Amino acid sequence: MKMSSKEIKKTLHPRNKHISGYDFQRLVKKNVELKSFLVESPNGQSTIDFGNPKAVFTLNKTLLLLHYDMQHWEIGKNSLCPPIPGRVDYIHYVADLLAKDHNGEIPRGPKVRVLDIGTGSSLIYPILGHQEYRWSFVATDIDQQSLHHAQLNISKNESLKKAIELRFQPNKEHIFKGIIKPKEKYDLIVCNPPFYSSREDNWKSTTKKFQNVTKNKEAIPVQNFGGHANELWYEGGEKAFIRSMIYESLDFKDQLGWCTTLVSDKNNLKPLIAVLEFKKAKDIEIIKMEQGNKISRILAWRWS
Repeated sequence: MKMSSKEIKKTLHPRNKHISGYDFQRLVKKNVELKSFLVESPNGQSTIDFGNPKAVFTLNKTLLLLHYDMQHWEIGKNSLCPPIPGRVDYIHYVADLLAKDHNGEIPRGPKVRVLDIGTGSSLIYPILGHQEYRWSFVATDIDQQSLHHAQLNISKNESLKKAIELRFQPNKEHIFKGIIKPKEKYDLIVCNPPFYSSREDNWKSTTKKFQNVTKNKEAIPVQNFGGHANELWYEGGEKAFIRSMIYESLDFKDQLGWCTTLVSDKNNLKPLIAVLEFKKAKDIEIIKMEQGNKISRILAWRWS
């Protein structure tokens, strides 16, 4: 599939810098490397081949350079390459969530503390959250190598050095335990949980998506956004991960404000909401996000 610059219009958050699509002329001017990946869409517009992992990475790297002043951004080998328009949408929607407790004004600055669960090597939510709203972040991961690359992104961008702290989660069974320190408080939790329940489940989905993109049933599947095991699958899949997240957040309810997570499968919402209602969450919200044909949701809750 090739996406033209107009195909993401009118579906993104109103404050999203990418709501009018990709300005490839400005992007190429900022990073000439992108030029070699440009192709012409059927309607005669400039675009890239979204089935090409290098093209996807170069596009997103250039978006971060042009719009978010990221002078350096790299990801680990085979790591997830996040699509910037969709990721910053999450940040804008949770900013609106925080605004509800501040007379409609989005709280900005380092006093707003955010915890990012599973930051990956891209460090994408802390980067976007800080560059857009100057929030401060603690970013966690269970993979040391991912945190190594994340630290490189921090150390090579001056604006990030005092804004983001990385923490390693040594126990894959825990999400908040071993991370949140006594007396720490967070205004917001963000999370993009692993979606698949197994390697086999992930491979089947990858193959189907790749064949739809390339229109070639014989081509060897390639994930255009990559992904390490811990980024892609968790025993029991997305629903099990978020359920664990809900139960653990209850243990830290006095230290947490809004807890949020992406939910890719809408069928997971009802059972997760049932858990939250059973545990008497004070507030529960579902925020719908759209980007082109892709629809995802943010599940948000708080205990007090």
